Amino acid sequence: MVVNIKSMGLYGMDAFPVRVETDTSRGIAAFEIVGLPDASVKESRDRVRSAIRNCGFDFPASRIVVNLAPADVKKVGSVYDLPILVSLLLATGVIQNDLTDCAFIGELSLGGDVCHVNGVLPMAIAAKNCGCKNFYVPAVNAREGAVVNGLNIIPVENVGDLVKHLRGTKPIPPEKSVKPESVRRSYNIDFSDVRGQFESKRALEIAACGGHNVLLIGSPGTGKSMLAKRMPTILPDMTFDEMIETSKIHSIAGTLPSDTSLITERPFRSPHHTVSPAGLTGGGSIPHPGEISLAHNGVLFLDELPEFSRNAMEILRQPIEDGTVTISRVNATLTYPCSIMLIAAMNPCPCGYYGNPQHICTCSAKAVSQYLSKVSGPLLDRLDIHVEVPPVQFEELSSGEKSESSAEIRKRVDRVRKLQTERFKGTGITCNARITPAILHQVCPMDDKAKETLKNSFESMGLSARAFDRLLKVARTIADIENSEVIRQEHIFEAIQYRNLDRKYWGN
Repeated sequence: MVVNIKSMGLYGMDAFPVRVETDTSRGIAAFEIVGLPDASVKESRDRVRSAIRNCGFDFPASRIVVNLAPADVKKVGSVYDLPILVSLLLATGVIQNDLTDCAFIGELSLGGDVCHVNGVLPMAIAAKNCGCKNFYVPAVNAREGAVVNGLNIIPVENVGDLVKHLRGTKPIPPEKSVKPESVRRSYNIDFSDVRGQFESKRALEIAACGGHNVLLIGSPGTGKSMLAKRMPTILPDMTFDEMIETSKIHSIAGTLPSDTSLITERPFRSPHHTVSPAGLTGGGSIPHPGEISLAHNGVLFLDELPEFSRNAMEILRQPIEDGTVTISRVNATLTYPCSIMLIAAMNPCPCGYYGNPQHICTCSAKAVSQYLSKVSGPLLDRLDIHVEVPPVQFEELSSGEKSESSAEIRKRVDRVRKLQTERFKGTGITCNARITPAILHQVCPMDDKAKETLKNSFESMGLSARAFDRLLKVARTIADIENSEVIRQEHIFEAIQYRNLDRKYWGN
């Protein structure tokens, strides 16, 4: 007798349908799983056998063959425990339901509890697209799947409850649908906590308005990390599509909290400088998302930038440019999105006080040069805005006067982002930092004085073509803040101001 049960598998960002075919026949008792399973799938045999017996059912004393189709795609993880168990219960007559419109995923404990699995959101989306009406998932993952409208998410605590539900003696109510629009952002940090640093806050506001990358340079204790950590509080609210895409990444990586249905706040990832290149981009035999993908639609903060390994820093160059990262392994080649705002912070020298008017730098010229040379020119080129964060004065620190709040800054950011949304409607471009070369000059008109100023700066500063494009995009954002359709000379001057520090510190 052959029984078919629907399940789901993961391949990168997307899920695909898996048909669990179970055949029970006469012969020497055996339990085989075929269909290109990995070690964790093969171990399902022992989990399923123990779960069935410990829930009070008889395990069939027959030859059992389970095929996970399509058989040419690698099956990874413990999500197939529950569908295999259901297929065996169906084959032995414990349940007799028509399950053609149902799909099952879940890991089993030896006692029959249904445990947490990764990737429920993308699998729920795929289940709906495949025509399933009921999707049985671990109870701890139910809120995650309830985001998908038009699909009944059935939360399963244990095998006993599932059997009672399928027999109709004790139905399990579907999880209530989640409405993300009812979720509001809340932060316990705010830009009003920052004393002084008006120029730095202005630069970060420009970065938030245009989605630009930022480099903060300053001595220890000047507030670089404090400023960077408050960046998400002034970024615009995520769209529903952004929430879904970001949540899918965190669901696949297993970083989505069990009580969370959607990521509604822009991610802020701050990996330690000992992180490996694979930790940043993603890795594994079947590649999983790394830090730059987990920061998708949010902020990736690299504190103490020169302390990161050279390979880790240089590996960021292509993802920053393309907004995607492709990871190739023997078993798979997968692409994950990584549309991020990169904020990097660093000291100007090993001791941290090079150029500080209040402290004497104890580093030699060679030590300063070697320290700064850890950050390459190509990486600097990809950081649109360079900001020097000066020491905060006593009067500013001791003042009881509150600075401008994040909510007030975010109002201006929202206005500028809405303007960009209208400008780029239908192009797939989300902000000024993502303007493609094909339309750059079309959307960045300049008056004659601005053109002349940009020409002189390009020649005198020896800008690369990439730096020229990024400078023009920053000027476009500044013009948007000023409600100017045309980029004027003062906008170019301010944008140039944010490209001077690489000349000051890197000696060009």
